[in-house]
Amino acid sequence: MPATPHVEKHFAASETVRDVVIGMADGLTVPFALAAGLTGAVAKTHLVVIAGLAEIAAGSIAMGLGGYLAARTDYDHYESEKARETRETAEVPDLERQEVADVFRGYGMSEESIAPVVQAIAADQKRWVDFMMRFELGFEEPDPRRALHSAVTIALSYILGGMVPLTPYMVAADIFTGLKISVAVTLAALFVFGYVKGRLTGISPLRGGLQTVVIGGLASAAAFGLARWIS
Repeated sequence: MPATPHVEKHFAASETVRDVVIGMADGLTVPFALAAGLTGAVAKTHLVVIAGLAEIAAGSIAMGLGGYLAARTDYDHYESEKARETRETAEVPDLERQEVADVFRGYGMSEESIAPVVQAIAADQKRWVDFMMRFELGFEEPDPRRALHSAVTIALSYILGGMVPLTPYMVAADIFTGLKISVAVTLAALFVFGYVKGRLTGISPLRGGLQTVVIGGLASAAAFGLARWIS
């Protein structure tokens, strides 16, 4: 009787999900808090909309640029370390072979078993360098397109999240109606966002949803209360 094949399911889009989480989380909370704060200080709905759109534009650019620089820094760091390892395998090969052996010693392998493995790895410099990058330094080779992809994903997620609390002000008859609808819609969106994030990242979906609701609600309440108190 044939054995049932063992299929392991792993989540393979963690970097993209992280970018969506970063952009969406800030997009939902920052414009939400800004709109709520302005509602407590001004009487015109269009002022909230204009300020909110300006914040979404500036925030998406800033967040996208931050994502680009972070990913680009990771890539440049990897390339710098790879160049150093390539240099060391050429200039001090005996020392590098010992470092390969040390990796396997850490797994409890005997010296007799280690020697042929080290010899096989060191026979090809590219394979040797890749091994050192992964197992000595703990680096995975980054996608060279990662920086641009990260910037676009974070920026678009920020815009999408930011439009959720702002749209009610565009359609409401007055500013406080807009605030009420914005609060209801945004808290619901925060819960759904946190719930989905929890399912994707392996934490309790309910806890993830409640956490994002609490954070977003506190931010908007603080902004609204502060604006009302000052004005």
